[in-house]
Amino acid sequence: MLSMTKRTELKKAAHKAVRDQQALYQIIDESLIAHIAISDREQPFVIPMLAWRVEDKVYIHGAHNSRLLRNLKRGTNTCLTFTLFDGWVLARSAFHHSAHYRSAVVLGAFTEVSNNTEKDRLLNHFIEQIAPGRTHDVRLNSERELSSTMLLEIALTEASVKVSQGEVNDDLGDMELKAFAGFLPYRTIVGPLKAMADSQHDQEPDYSQAYGSRWHNQS
Repeated sequence: MLSMTKRTELKKAAHKAVRDQQALYQIIDESLIAHIAISDREQPFVIPMLAWRVEDKVYIHGAHNSRLLRNLKRGTNTCLTFTLFDGWVLARSAFHHSAHYRSAVVLGAFTEVSNNTEKDRLLNHFIEQIAPGRTHDVRLNSERELSSTMLLEIALTEASVKVSQGEVNDDLGDMELKAFAGFLPYRTIVGPLKAMADSQHDQEPDYSQAYGSRWHNQS
């Protein structure tokens, strides 16, 4: 169960709150993009970053001269958001149109992972998450590459999850209208692979196991 804190208590649409830790993990693992907030020289920024989870921590990486990473490395409090859009809710009135979505908010502060061996393990974990088996096929990170990469981690100790999957919420007075009422689902399709013209692979790899029903020929 997700821990409840004053900062993670939902004030708006509290009935959409989900306390299941696995729901948080699933949103992060499927999204893999975190929008991260910082305040730099009194100007707020929200920057999208590739992000991945290993157990109960989320990781981001980049160059040492990154403004975002330099700011976060200092232990600045921040907020990460992950969002998956699942479709439109089409009501009989314009007012009651809405959306289906799954979202997560993570609060806390990042710390740096400085050991190159641990960096290598965590970066390879990310590659395996998006393309299982790929670390056996490619050249792995050199010491120079690892040293030039900053890797930060944040614990999932303070987070909230919000899921909107409700029915159409029409007013009784609108129920006789002939307008269509229902849903317009969105679905992410992954693949097929597209090889570079100079690719010298012997056999096309199969990464479908990482994506389940989202893989292009599983529909």
